[in-house]
Amino acid sequence: MKNSLKIAILTQPLHDNYGGLLQAYALKEVLNTLGHEAIIIDRRGGKPKGLRKIASRVKGKLLGREVISKRHQDIISKETISFREKYIPNLSEVIEDNQGMYKLNNMNFDAYIVGSDQCWRPKYSPYIRNYFLDFAKEKSNIKRLSFAASFGVSDWEFTDEETQDCKELLQRFDAISVREKSGIDLVKKHLGRNDAVHLIDPTMLLATDDYKKIAAQEKTKPSDGNLKVYVLDKSDSKMRIIRDAEKKLGLKMFEVLPKKRLGSEPVTNQNVTDFAYPNPVEWLRAYQDAKFVITDSFHGTAFSIMFNVPFISIGNPKRGMARFESLLGMFDLEDRLISDDLEHVKIDTIINNKINWDKVNQILDKEKIKALDFLKSNLD
Repeated sequence: MKNSLKIAILTQPLHDNYGGLLQAYALKEVLNTLGHEAIIIDRRGGKPKGLRKIASRVKGKLLGREVISKRHQDIISKETISFREKYIPNLSEVIEDNQGMYKLNNMNFDAYIVGSDQCWRPKYSPYIRNYFLDFAKEKSNIKRLSFAASFGVSDWEFTDEETQDCKELLQRFDAISVREKSGIDLVKKHLGRNDAVHLIDPTMLLATDDYKKIAAQEKTKPSDGNLKVYVLDKSDSKMRIIRDAEKKLGLKMFEVLPKKRLGSEPVTNQNVTDFAYPNPVEWLRAYQDAKFVITDSFHGTAFSIMFNVPFISIGNPKRGMARFESLLGMFDLEDRLISDDLEHVKIDTIINNKINWDKVNQILDKEKIKALDFLKSNLD
């Protein structure tokens, strides 16, 4: 029998992001299935205790930064916290700063896995060196892996000092895998390792039946429509695309998102529930009910592929285009990607272009085997 390892997963802070929560859940589930004990490090962003600052805008104009109280934040995040407590229960204690990471050395982990959700993007990570395991630098006899670690973009966003420190730390890793194909070149060019491999996002390691099972046991109600819209950065042009597709497909659009976006108006005692996130299980259920998906999200696209739902993916340069290009390129679905200022003629082409799901599923099965082999061989 193979040894069971105590493994720490270091990923982005687990907030209200559906994709972020589900990729952490999926990697933990897979490692547990392989016979290991997986614990997700509850790394937070180091914001003042009980407060959260968000950019406040009206009609696109930045009005300043609004402070969200802990009481309001608890209402906003009630359902995502509930999901996390039920499906990702095995978390470390909360760590809010770099110094706190060093306490992990007392927990006797056998291995650290860094991944996946843009954890190697400095502007998104609380402290980028943590994600190259700086706190465990002196630890011997531990395994260090990255699993589908994402830079998010194909450009290099590290400072010279960050590059030098992370390059030195990465030399200690036993194996490296990245989520975007462009990440292989970034690791080679800037971090001095030429053995990085390209793997799928952790969410894609689970079967759709695994996700359907969650929705079934939570007795999730059917969605209020059949054209799922998961757009993180709304704009007039995106709404025109959505309305055009809704009309041409003869479907009814629906969203699984808060009624109002944080920053659109001040949060008050009267309107706070309008900013509350629905439970991630409802978001999962939506893929069972959807006949078509329109999204500008990486995970919105990934779940469309997994559930075999036809989709349009709207490029999201601000959040990183390399993620979309790499994912869609892997499945030969680049023609599903558009920019939000594109002519609607292209929409007609995509709607009428049937996806060869047999081919997509064969590729996914092959990529799953590759990813699982990476974990098994490097944790053996």
